[in-house]
Amino acid sequence: MNPHAIRSISPLAFGRSILAHRSLILNLIKREVIGKYRGSVMGLLWSFFNPILMLTVYTFVFSVVFKARWQGGGGSRVEFALVLFAGLLIFNLFSEVVNRAPSLILSNANYVKKVIFPLEILPVISLGAAAFHMMISLVVWLGFYLIFFGIPHASILAFPLILVPLCLQILGVSWILASLGVYLRDVGQFIGVVTTVLMFLSPIFYPIGALPEKYQWFMHFNPLTYIVEEARNLMIWGKSIDWFEWTIWTVLSLTFAWLGFSWFQKTRKGFADVL
Repeated sequence: MNPHAIRSISPLAFGRSILAHRSLILNLIKREVIGKYRGSVMGLLWSFFNPILMLTVYTFVFSVVFKARWQGGGGSRVEFALVLFAGLLIFNLFSEVVNRAPSLILSNANYVKKVIFPLEILPVISLGAAAFHMMISLVVWLGFYLIFFGIPHASILAFPLILVPLCLQILGVSWILASLGVYLRDVGQFIGVVTTVLMFLSPIFYPIGALPEKYQWFMHFNPLTYIVEEARNLMIWGKSIDWFEWTIWTVLSLTFAWLGFSWFQKTRKGFADVL
């Protein structure tokens, strides 16, 4: 493949790159997932143990210590933990990829200097590995739901569709941050603070209705708000997707992803000089 063709800012260029390098992407995702646990005794079992531990901790801290109950819910401790964990599934996918994005090119400098490599797929690989961990956490969530509440609502089958605008947003942010991280090394430190703040400004630990009405409009400027709320509607409350709103968010997310991709393609020519 002509390496200069990859630098096109056309949305089709990224699609062609994904198709052309799909085997490479899958192999690198597999290597990254396995490499994370290489040398550990439990190996991939940590992927199950970590979400189980966190779900238990959240249940104890928020339901037993703080005696919190979810507004509009049934009031049980387990329900609160599952509602909370559903929101964290979304946020953890976002934060895991975004926090790593500024160092993507820096940690793979050999791909820039020594070989012809489709650098634009690095965020996709990072997203794929994070998505694997999220799906493991989702399996744990489903296990707890089955034990305490029975079979989930059929609406949960639409959960992957909610991830479409989220993944597009993540890719857009990752391309921008991966590029900025090459030229501005402080970006990584700054993004860690931003994602922490964003976690508390998202309706993860509380519903939007718990806020004073004059502040509720502000929450909707957070792109994670829609995804978190819709994920809970599907997973817990049994509501169907608002297709009109989903379409709007998907189109906006696709546009943002293209802008991030364009920025990355325009700035990548200077990576080798900086590194």
